[in-house]
Amino acid sequence: MVTGAGGGIGAALARRFAGEGARVVVNDIDPVRTKAVAEEIGAVAVPGDASTIVAEAREALGGTVDVYCANAGLASPGDAFADESVWAAAWDVNVMAHVRAARALLPDWLERGSGRFVSTVSAAGLLTMVGAAPYSVSKHGAYAFAEWLSLTYRHRGVKVHAICPQGVRTDMLTAAGSAGELVLTPTAIEPEDVADALIDGIEADRFLILPHPEVAAYYQARATDPERWLGNMNHIQRKWETTEGAAR
Repeated sequence: MVTGAGGGIGAALARRFAGEGARVVVNDIDPVRTKAVAEEIGAVAVPGDASTIVAEAREALGGTVDVYCANAGLASPGDAFADESVWAAAWDVNVMAHVRAARALLPDWLERGSGRFVSTVSAAGLLTMVGAAPYSVSKHGAYAFAEWLSLTYRHRGVKVHAICPQGVRTDMLTAAGSAGELVLTPTAIEPEDVADALIDGIEADRFLILPHPEVAAYYQARATDPERWLGNMNHIQRKWETTEGAAR
């Protein structure tokens, strides 16, 4: 089952799994896009709230969901002063939807001793993103939940993967505006590249999947010298503020 699969990374994941011979449930909040992708790849369309249709997806797949891709996400630009509703929506979609899905999936997986949970986190969950406090904070939560799932249940057969790309050429990159243009666009990759990275990560049984390999060095720098890393990020913040001022 792939959520947020009406386009972008989700559609690429669904296509890749179908190409590998898997029976796929395509999920998206937009029923038209859900149906279009499902018809294209010979999958089952189950539109709706990703975290509430696990039972329907399980039935469509003949009784079990072997792989659940928690890919649906909400791009939430804004700073700490963003409206409470923006923060709540980011937390609900980017974190709690994963929690609800895992709650529905785990009993079956633990009983049979196998299952795979794939979380599309973003590099913002390892690092941060200028101009997007709700997104960055909630993606940190998504990564933390994936990490917790892995350390808690791996010995019981549950595999977990956290995909953390930087810029990907999707609608979400466009929604990132000038901050995305500055930070993400120069090294942006295609959604299909993310799908390839996931398949490679599954074959290698890796928890952390980095479609942009350079993110590993950034993450290491953040951990080993946080003051320097924060200084470098603040430099990017100031550059963005200058660009934004010029745009106005």
